[in-house]
Amino acid sequence: MDTLSILKDLAIIIISAKFMGIVARRLRAPQVAGEIVAGLLIGPTLLNLVSTNDFLSGMAEIGVILLMFSAGLETDIDNLKKSGIKATILACSGVFIPLILGTILFMCFYGFAQPGSPEFMQALFIGTILTATSVSITVQVLKELGKISTDVGTTIMSAAIIDDVIGIVVLTAVLGLKDPNANTGMVFIKTVLFFALSVVAGIIIFKIMKRMDARWPHTRRIPIMGMALAFVFSYIADKYFGVADITGAYVAGIILSSLDDSEYIDRKMDINSYMIFGPVFFASVGLQTNLQDIDMTILTFSFAFVAVGLLGKIIGCGSVAKILGYNLSDSAKIGIGMMTRGEVALIVAQRGLKAQIIDSRYFTAVILLIITSSILTPIILKALYAHDEKAA
Repeated sequence: MDTLSILKDLAIIIISAKFMGIVARRLRAPQVAGEIVAGLLIGPTLLNLVSTNDFLSGMAEIGVILLMFSAGLETDIDNLKKSGIKATILACSGVFIPLILGTILFMCFYGFAQPGSPEFMQALFIGTILTATSVSITVQVLKELGKISTDVGTTIMSAAIIDDVIGIVVLTAVLGLKDPNANTGMVFIKTVLFFALSVVAGIIIFKIMKRMDARWPHTRRIPIMGMALAFVFSYIADKYFGVADITGAYVAGIILSSLDDSEYIDRKMDINSYMIFGPVFFASVGLQTNLQDIDMTILTFSFAFVAVGLLGKIIGCGSVAKILGYNLSDSAKIGIGMMTRGEVALIVAQRGLKAQIIDSRYFTAVILLIITSSILTPIILKALYAHDEKAA
């Protein structure tokens, strides 16, 4: 592919993604939803101005790594330690119930398969996509209502953090089992070994970075070293442990999340992500999706996928919250607050496509789930809090 074509494609992607992102934000929808729609518009679905290629795929891969590195940087280790058993139980149920329901849903549509078969792995991966939680919209709503520091707000935040960690582990395990000849025990051992070595290496790296941060605070060399660490961990995770590269990036972010300059590093990473790599990644999701190939089966599956995705979190987190002693209203808020999906669900789906576990046509279902959950969550949460205030 020649340089001029690359420049043309990048210009079209960035302009269209940012324009549609602004439109989405004006409509109070996530900006990423607009960037995905931009990919649909300029891709094979409609205008066919840009097509995927190795260069754009590489750019999108870097975008994913930077997104997951930022997610790790934003992880509050202190909150994670203080979250307690309740948030852990909520997170576990919020991961495994959608995982099971999503797997069963796929098999109901496409047939039940033997464990270990390619068909079963496809069903299991569809369930894995539903484990992701993105509470950025929930957090914004709770801030607006002044409820972010309440028991419910803290529980949602803590459970979401643990939910992401468990979800990454599940993704790692499922990707490790994609090979029908894979040794399950060896996959488990290599995964555990990676996380164990990450803890040891993380302690050493954190001490080194902390000294550097104290000596050169708020200097560009700190985020540069942080970004290099993300790429190194991504490479080592995939190359030597068979663990997803995004898991390595996420772990690298967690290692640096307690630095005094962690927010500074995150802001610098966000510039790269916001300016070019993020739009390329989200637009590439649309570019890889051709809605002209959608048939009634996929369309029906997509609506069922959305319903199961929403109910899975409500049942998994809301019902368990009730069992743990929360009242009915607070349990509903926790379940609703945990049902939003965002970039992590897209990242998981993209990993499945890259590993040739799922087909790109299932992106339609994921995109629909993100948009639907992002619209419904703030509406329902505000209604629940308004009802409580009237009843008080």
